[in-house]
Amino acid sequence: MTDLTGVAHVILTAGDFARSTAFWRDVITYLDLKIVLDSDAMLYGVGGRTAIGIRTGSPENAGKRFDQGAPGLHHACFRLRDRAAVDAIHEFLKNRGDIVLVHGPQEEPWAPGYYSILFEDPDGIRIEFNHVPGVGLLAEGETIGGAEVFD
Repeated sequence: MTDLTGVAHVILTAGDFARSTAFWRDVITYLDLKIVLDSDAMLYGVGGRTAIGIRTGSPENAGKRFDQGAPGLHHACFRLRDRAAVDAIHEFLKNRGDIVLVHGPQEEPWAPGYYSILFEDPDGIRIEFNHVPGVGLLAEGETIGGAEVFD
């Protein structure tokens, strides 16, 4: 039995820190997270039982873009309360010129009712926002060993 209760934070390394933090500051604020660190090396927002951080990269990687096919992170996915929240963040993001929208709100085959958007942030890092209703391993309110997986 594990005592794991969720993901505490996701830290992304920026190829272009100024461009990336301008975008992520907007998203962190939109998500109603509290910015607890905003410096020339790190942006960090906390709330919703997780945190999102953006940090500077090493000098030799300045200006490089994320490669989803390279070893390491494939994408990050953040769970939202309901389908309306997925639709709302899509509306917030869809006309931005600093990201690539991979797909707008749509159902996916990963679980019944799985609903998500997918985009690439200013550094090309793939980010998903989703909602999964009802019961099941990926669903909101699912319990495993008596512990609620999602609140």
